[in-house]
Amino acid sequence: MSRPGRLSRPGRRSSPREWTNWAGLVRARPSRVLVPHTEAALIREVRAALGAGERIRAVGSGHSFTGIAVAPEVQVDLRSMDGLIDVDPHSRRVRLRAGTPLWRIPGLLEPFGLAMENLGDIDRQTIAGAVSTGTHGTGLAYGSVSSQVVGMRLVTGTGEVLDVDDTAPELLDGLRVGLGAFGIITEVTLQCVEAFDLHIVERLEDFDDVVAGWPERIRAEDHVEFYWFGHSEKVLTKTTRRLEPGRRARTRRSQSRRLIEDEVLGNLGLAATCRIGRLLPGTVPRLNRLCTAVWGGRDEVSASHEIFAASRRVRFTETEQSMPLEETAGVMAALRDLFRVEGWASMFPLEIRCAAADSAWLSTSHGRESLYVAAHQPAGEEHREYFAAVSEVLAGFGARPHWGKLHTLDAEAMRRLYPRFDDAVRLRDRIDPGRAFANPYLDRVLGA
Repeated sequence: MSRPGRLSRPGRRSSPREWTNWAGLVRARPSRVLVPHTEAALIREVRAALGAGERIRAVGSGHSFTGIAVAPEVQVDLRSMDGLIDVDPHSRRVRLRAGTPLWRIPGLLEPFGLAMENLGDIDRQTIAGAVSTGTHGTGLAYGSVSSQVVGMRLVTGTGEVLDVDDTAPELLDGLRVGLGAFGIITEVTLQCVEAFDLHIVERLEDFDDVVAGWPERIRAEDHVEFYWFGHSEKVLTKTTRRLEPGRRARTRRSQSRRLIEDEVLGNLGLAATCRIGRLLPGTVPRLNRLCTAVWGGRDEVSASHEIFAASRRVRFTETEQSMPLEETAGVMAALRDLFRVEGWASMFPLEIRCAAADSAWLSTSHGRESLYVAAHQPAGEEHREYFAAVSEVLAGFGARPHWGKLHTLDAEAMRRLYPRFDDAVRLRDRIDPGRAFANPYLDRVLGA
């Protein structure tokens, strides 16, 4: 058994092995793979890599679809740096090790009666990975996972430890969505809230009615999102209301109903229709309408994390873009035209969400309330032309692509989209002057 402070196998001299991300799109074969158990061990290894002139990258769960986590030479696997460090029950602030997966956090917080304020619909990412890429949920009063960060520790490109909190808000804003470009995060401090339940209602509604009423609805409800197949006049809406902490009126679905709705109709049904669509592409629009017809009917109250996150057993690829919220009507009209005129069809619906404005320099919601549009394709299916078509439409509305999801933009394009882009580059120059944490993806989106 490895002792704290040591490297477990594969260790510093492990043989090269192939790493791939969750979607199977990105592969890498680092020269060394490190699995440090402590910050001290990580510091030693970063300094060793710096001394050898090697580039070093940390990986979490591999849930980003881009090459953001690719290690050209030395890969640091943070799986052993996980768990709760401490909790301040008065301020409701918690310190977590960087490799802690999001799905573990509710159980760690439960004994203290705490919860994360908001989550996305996937909880497989590590907390460091979610923070670094700007992972978000939905709700105009609630920001991304990064917006809940009030403190961080990271090992920089000079081999030093940088400890920052909200007493230095400008620096924290520069680091909160950091893409792994500024260093390797070792700890994250979150501002949590008192544990609460959510009441979710899913139902089928008319596309036109939902889009027309969207501006009022998203301000009247805590969390609203909808899913739309481009060849349907119906959408599935998910309306989620937050219950007062301490209120326990749970109406959880039975285990058999969860199995039928989530696994049989959800994951297994989606997998089956994907296979049919792959074999018979001409049936996709009809399959879309069939999938739409069986949607809806969920009405449930449960713990927040059980409602926020969904089980995703069907692997897929994804692109997601953020636009100014006031562009919603124009965006949806343009997307409808895309499907009608060009005939695009996908076995996955478009996912439409919104989020609060954020002050983090590289947040996709920086300085503006945002509309998010996500497009998916089954893993293994050709996605480039479809994603390019969707992205071209959204680019006309000032779209900022999610850092962890597929896109083709470079540093010059990002500079036009982010008012604080050059500030982020200067911060990177300061704390990683030798570009120890660079890789091809960062060279493209931030500059070499």
